[in-house]
Amino acid sequence: MTQNIHIKHQEFVLHPLGGLFWAEKSMLLISDVHLGKVSHFRKFGAAVPRKAIHKNFVLLDKIVADFQPFQICFLGDLFHSSLNKEWELFENWVAKTPAEIILVSGNHDIIDPEKYRQLKIEILPELIIDDFLLTHHPEERKDFFTFCGHIHPAVKLHGFGRQKLRLPCFFKSKSQMILPAFGEFTGTHALNPSKDDEVYAIVEDTVVKV
Repeated sequence: MTQNIHIKHQEFVLHPLGGLFWAEKSMLLISDVHLGKVSHFRKFGAAVPRKAIHKNFVLLDKIVADFQPFQICFLGDLFHSSLNKEWELFENWVAKTPAEIILVSGNHDIIDPEKYRQLKIEILPELIIDDFLLTHHPEERKDFFTFCGHIHPAVKLHGFGRQKLRLPCFFKSKSQMILPAFGEFTGTHALNPSKDDEVYAIVEDTVVKV
């Protein structure tokens, strides 16, 4: 189940896979997919199942089918490191995806930009649309609301009997929202919200405000 929110009179839909849909612009925002990470770890002997390579593409297909966006903007760390076998899978995914694709580059995006240009993917250091700033690293800039990633945010919840849960989340402050990592093989970083922050945790197939 998704969660709808309004920011600066615009509607956004938080999806339990970790993406965010900007309704007025028909733009899907996704951060920190880290494609190629499974192949990277397998190359160095990690016992990661080969089928995990395809999982991110299955999830990308699902969220694109749910929203059918005009544009997809990746907020950095689309690929984990240098070229590997997953680039060909990515080329195939781009070829069958009708949406225009933009990459706001992150610290892991070290692949030659020409490779993206060959796929007609625009690469930018940041993107400003109306009163919104789209970046990879969190940044609070005057007069803008920022959408970003990088942190892989999570929240810790405590229940009865010393029960603890650590859940990926959308982490919203007054002027910024940090998207959860979309990638399946990424890890999380727990954040401590203040009283003015809003946290939307991903619980199985649902986005829940906590």
